[in-house]
Amino acid sequence: MNNKIWLSSPHMGGSEEKYVKEAFDTNWIAPLGPNVDGFEKDLESFLGNNVHVAALSSGTAALHLALIILGVKAGDEVICQSMTFSASANPIAYQGATPVFVDSEDRTWNMSPEHLETAIQDRISKGSKPKAIIVVHLYGMPAEMDRIMEIADTYEIPVVEDAAEALGSSYKGKQLGTFGAMSILSFNGNKIITTSGGGALVSTNEEWIKKARFLATQARDNAPHYQHSHIGYNYRMSNICAGIGRGQMEVLTDRVQQRRKNTEFYKKAFEGNNAVSFAEEPDSDYYSNRWLTTILVDDASGVSREDLRLALEKDNIESRPLWKPMHLQPIFAEAPFYGDGTSERLFERGLCLPSGSNLTEDDLQRVIEKTEACFNTVLSK
Repeated sequence: MNNKIWLSSPHMGGSEEKYVKEAFDTNWIAPLGPNVDGFEKDLESFLGNNVHVAALSSGTAALHLALIILGVKAGDEVICQSMTFSASANPIAYQGATPVFVDSEDRTWNMSPEHLETAIQDRISKGSKPKAIIVVHLYGMPAEMDRIMEIADTYEIPVVEDAAEALGSSYKGKQLGTFGAMSILSFNGNKIITTSGGGALVSTNEEWIKKARFLATQARDNAPHYQHSHIGYNYRMSNICAGIGRGQMEVLTDRVQQRRKNTEFYKKAFEGNNAVSFAEEPDSDYYSNRWLTTILVDDASGVSREDLRLALEKDNIESRPLWKPMHLQPIFAEAPFYGDGTSERLFERGLCLPSGSNLTEDDLQRVIEKTEACFNTVLSK
């Protein structure tokens, strides 16, 4: 059996151990500490635009706190991009609210501004103005933020950016994660940088970030004893994990470049294969970190996305279908949906190729060879 080629595995940069060792040497093993403070400052410096950051235990925790801070309660509605990971939608359910799913558009695969406005107008006509809009930057590709923010501002609905996959991506020169009222980041093991497990809440509103830190540490009141006037959560990042994050921030720019090079390698290799197409940056306003390289397979060629995934799996190469839209998930089958089937079509044809920043050229070439072999096998029949 050939060595495993992972979809997107952690990639250490060299300084992570130094920061973690400092935590051990100074006994800052419990949550919070100098690494957490330093990691938050590193993120604030990288993102710019006068943001404040709370380092948390996961991106899901960050999104949950964002909805709490925005006042989302049971019976409310929150608009959410349908084509995304379930963690984008689950916190809506945590609050007892109802997700209203909006379809994608073809250019970026992200939330369609047209369907978004249709959804808002229809929900308002039904007497339920949405409390928030969750837009996701899929696979690092920026959404059409100018138009989405314009619509959100017109109807006075706050935007929460799910930038879990998009640290290092930008739109019109501005870092993703700095457009909405709040945004979330993820540092799961497969992301562009990792803290093993972790996330962050980002906002230009410093009071909101202070509130997030308060709620994330069990909402303990300022008293000599344990006193609580609010429901709190155990959502803060540990000082150990933040140490890993500080080391990862030192190589973030390199990681983005390495991932973008992966995409260019694949694109060049598939130049002669008309059955494979890529998610392209629509124009120079869009800069993707290319967290994952994604393709669409034209099944008119006789090869389906699933044929290709199974062929790669047989050679111990991990690939993955695009996110199955939330409105097609059994748990959300009764939720409202506004769209024309774009996300469903993308899901049926789309595949994520191995994209780790630690892949070698031999690894990438092996993926190409097995992919070409899959097409050649079908064409030779």
